[in-house]
Amino acid sequence: MTERKIDELVNCAAKARERAYTPYSHYSVGAAVLTKSGDVYTGCNIENASYGATCCAERVALFKAVSEGEQDIQMIAVIADGDKPVPPCGICRQVMIELAPQALVVMSNLEGKRERRTVQELLPSAFEKSSLK
Repeated sequence: MTERKIDELVNCAAKARERAYTPYSHYSVGAAVLTKSGDVYTGCNIENASYGATCCAERVALFKAVSEGEQDIQMIAVIADGDKPVPPCGICRQVMIELAPQALVVMSNLEGKRERRTVQELLPSAFEKSSLK
């Protein structure tokens, strides 16, 4: 991935973050996914008073892409306010291993700090489809 593509995707995630619904945690997260076809799908975290019904930004973006027929996710960007780049939670990592196992994940904060990992690096020894056989 070129630095320009990474910058563009992180900017899309930052814009999505502005739409986050976070009345409980006040911790807004944005995400964006880039598909092989070049399309970008964004998401923000959406909280709920029944905390288990909350959905993370990464899953919103991935679900939007898949619901539109995308099956080849190339890159995922996630951004939040904090001292260091925000990592995806465990549930999001599990969804990533299912829907975007070969993707590059770019984790960012609002100050411009970034870290890059593959989905495989974020969730080694994952429980996958093959685990069900």
